[in-house]
Amino acid sequence: MSDMFTDTAPTAEEGTAPPAAPRRRRRSRTALLATALAVVTAVAVVGGLGLGGGGDEGPAAPPRAGSTVAVTRATLVERTKVEGTLGYGTETPLPVKATGTVTWLPEAGTTAERGDTLLRVDDRPVVLLHGTLPMYRELGLTTPTTAPAPDTDTDTDTDTDAAPSAKNPKTPKTQPTPTPPPAPPRPLRGMDVLQFESNLAALGYEGFTVDEEFTSATERAVKRWQKALGVPETGRIALGDVVYATGRIRLGEAAVRLGAAAGDNVLTYTGTTRKVVVNASAAEASWAVRGASVTVGLPDGTTVKGEVASIGRQASAPEGEGGNASPPTVPVTITVPDQRALGRLESGPVSVEYVGRKRENVLAVPVAALVALAEGGHGLETADGRFVTARTGLFADGMVEVSGPRLREALKVRIPQ
Repeated sequence: MSDMFTDTAPTAEEGTAPPAAPRRRRRSRTALLATALAVVTAVAVVGGLGLGGGGDEGPAAPPRAGSTVAVTRATLVERTKVEGTLGYGTETPLPVKATGTVTWLPEAGTTAERGDTLLRVDDRPVVLLHGTLPMYRELGLTTPTTAPAPDTDTDTDTDTDAAPSAKNPKTPKTQPTPTPPPAPPRPLRGMDVLQFESNLAALGYEGFTVDEEFTSATERAVKRWQKALGVPETGRIALGDVVYATGRIRLGEAAVRLGAAAGDNVLTYTGTTRKVVVNASAAEASWAVRGASVTVGLPDGTTVKGEVASIGRQASAPEGEGGNASPPTVPVTITVPDQRALGRLESGPVSVEYVGRKRENVLAVPVAALVALAEGGHGLETADGRFVTARTGLFADGMVEVSGPRLREALKVRIPQ
């Protein structure tokens, strides 16, 4: 029995391991394999992040969480906002030529049409007419100059050489010279006459020819107009009776009070159309091109379309000293075709958005899809976890222009979380 047990159970002297030894070796091999796999995975991730190698595309890595978007072809537009002011524009003094005491003034903000009274001087109305030529002389029929004196040679009943005789004891007599009739007034001529007569006809007065001659027919029409105004019917237009402007105007604050002397700066005016003025940086005013479209943002959050109407030719002087000096600016005037869209707002701060740079038909992705590469620059992560380099261009409206040899339209890229 002892021999049988000796044959079936080997002893330690024969170099055999205890039964438990094989199980420990299997656990060690499993741990080594797991460690190796973790190292390989880490290397793959590092390569995918651009930490090893300089190729345009890194090795694949396990995809990370996040949504995917497609590379699209689009037109990108860079928009910039600047501050502006809504109003009626710069106020201009009215060229009032009337002399005397101001006896009536309009309220600020009053709109005046052709034929309206702007103010009264010595209780006489000063009327608005349309035109570009200022009033510079009185209009009416002209008085002719004095006619040349008639011949002073005397006529006698007898020959002056005949001596007095018994039959003709008297000396010759000089006959009285008849007084010539006064010459008729002559028409006044000029472009200012044509401008005035055009206004008179536009006010509904007829019976004369609209031309460059102020005739007796014009005089009769003027008398009818003066009767309607309640002033003496002289048929003549004095220098201070009318003021010319290019159209409807909006009157500003009066510079004098009632009872003061009239003068050139009694009243100011603007146009009746609301507009926006932007003091644009002189160095960045290339966007301000006449006719360029802009978007005007109103204080209530709404927007209206605008158009650049004019650009100032003279830049303002820098304000401040040294490094604190503000850059010079140029005034840019913007019109708003749809005046109703402005509502009742007459003045106040607004914003103006204009188009700067523009890139058409370029590849673009959301800015959030860009990732920074360790070797510098930017890249995009594809849906399968690879990273490709991407050169960036214009940024606009949350999108960015991208280019690169491995980028194409419809390529799926990931937006990392």
